[in-house]
Parts: sequence; structure tokens; C-alpha cells
Amino acid sequence: MKIQWNSIWTWAAATVLASGCLLVAQAPGIKRTFIQQEDISMPGREARVAQVEIAPGSSAGRHTHPGEEISYVIEGVMEVEVEGRPMKTVKAGESFIIPNGAKHNAHNKGTVPVKLVGVYLVEKGKPVATPAP
Repeated sequence: MKIQWNSIWTWAAATVLASGCLLVAQAPGIKRTFIQQEDISMPGREARVAQVEIAPGSSAGRHTHPGEEISYVIEGVMEVEVEGRPMKTVKAGESFIIPNGAKHNAHNKGTVPVKLVGVYLVEKGKPVATPAP
């Protein structure tokens, strides 16, 4: 059997790249579990859907996304701070939208975990979240 190294290297590189797109540096107390990733009709963009949980007393830390975040809170109450906007309290049954590139943070000041579904419409090949000063 003849091994085609170009195919193996291409497969390996694609696997590493795809895995890297889904890995996100996460602050302690926050857990993002990506459940779907798919191209969308906007050229160069993709949708990534995640289950997100923020532990009591924890925050996501200031960060940005290379596209919009649209999230729906399933359980709990949290504060969302977007630079240049007033603090917003969001509870179960409510949603929020973070604009492309906006520095923001989410904080769970409650005693139970906050659970939400986050939809990220982001540039392909970029990390979903990048820490912001």
C-alpha cells in the first residue's frame, strides 16, 4: 500500500486548524461547549453555537469577538457590560446582542449558575473570543 504523505499532512493540518477554531481561552468559572459550527451566507463568516455556563460569582472577563454574539439566557441572572453602554441585567427568558468587536464582560453575581445559548456570527478561522484590556 502506497502512503500519500501529502494527503496525510493535509488531513492533519485541517484537523489541527479546525480544532483550533473551536478552542477558546476561557476564564475560570466559565464553560463554553460548542455544539455546532457551519458556514453562513455572509462571505468569510460562520455561525458557532455554544452552550455557556457561568459559575456563581464568576465573570467571562473583558473580551471581544470577531463578529456578533447573540445569546439567550436559559437559567439565572447576570450582568452584561458593553463598553460605552450602561450595565444591563439579563435574566432567564431574555437575550442580549454584543456588536462586532465590542469590549464586554458578563458577570454572574447570583448564587446559581447562569446557563445560556450563545450564537456567534464570526469571521472564519479566528478565535471566537480574544481577551481585551
